[in-house]
Amino acid sequence: MSLDSDAVLNPEAAEYACFGAGLPAEAEQELRLAGMAYHQDKVAEAHLRKAIDLAPWHVAVHIGLYRFYFYKGRLKDALQVAVSCLEDAAARIGVSGDWRKVRVRDAEFDSYDAILPRFYLFTLKAYGYLQMRLGDLEGGRAVTTKLLELDPKNKLGGKVLLEVLDRMGRDDYDEE
Repeated sequence: MSLDSDAVLNPEAAEYACFGAGLPAEAEQELRLAGMAYHQDKVAEAHLRKAIDLAPWHVAVHIGLYRFYFYKGRLKDALQVAVSCLEDAAARIGVSGDWRKVRVRDAEFDSYDAILPRFYLFTLKAYGYLQMRLGDLEGGRAVTTKLLELDPKNKLGGKVLLEVLDRMGRDDYDEE
């Protein structure tokens, strides 16, 4: 899987890339077919994989596969997609493949026009959330803490994940 395409990096298209701008018609059709076959897991997944084969550089196809796995409750598969996307986005924007080593100055993480750094942050959030859902609470906390380091204004809402972790095991009426 590779996300390196000038179409995705085009600032004019960046705002719409996640919604399919620049997606080849054949890949878009495969996404539609996957949606229509959502109740047939193997058929839908095959369409999603074909969409990725047709446009491996486009974030929308990867988001489609991630969401399919997530909403089907296949969280380990969704985690694998998140890890793969995180690695590809890191390579494309030129940051460390180890999320722990990435620093806020390494990329345009605060820009909505820089689609791949933004995609990296969304993927980091998904990765942390999935770790929490799969029972690795401390791993999820570490990832979410890194997300907030890279997104100090909390534009992506990572802070709520830490708040949920902090409230775990406490009654709603417990004092802070």
